[in-house]
Amino acid sequence: MTPANPPEESVIRIAAAVIADPDGRVLLVRKRGSRIFMQAGGKIEPGESPAEALRRELREELLLDLGAGVAEPLGRFAARAAHEAGHRVEAEVFALRIDRPVRPAAEIEEIVWVDPFDLPPIDIAELSRDHIMPALRAGWGRR
Repeated sequence: MTPANPPEESVIRIAAAVIADPDGRVLLVRKRGSRIFMQAGGKIEPGESPAEALRRELREELLLDLGAGVAEPLGRFAARAAHEAGHRVEAEVFALRIDRPVRPAAEIEEIVWVDPFDLPPIDIAELSRDHIMPALRAGWGRR
């Protein structure tokens, strides 16, 4: 008897932001009804570029209005989805530095600024914890 193949995971395409403050801390957000913190951002809608999706999501989630060309591409990362069982996220990640306050809006219940070199004992999404933060520690976060 041949073992059954496990079902393939569905892929969710997202755009995510590594938002750093002048002290090098990085912003993580927590959605309402969740305990997991992650980068701000969200699903890329049909016909939308990753950069357009990021601008839209940051306006909705943090009331942060970005102009074109403000965010620097950091890379593409993939991991298990934090909130959708059986799904993987493929994230186009952008980095930007800001020196203005942000506040949670829409489905975001809480924000926290963290040191990417010394993460606090909070639940952090696999994509952020195992892929994005190591990329920051390897390069972009030290500029």
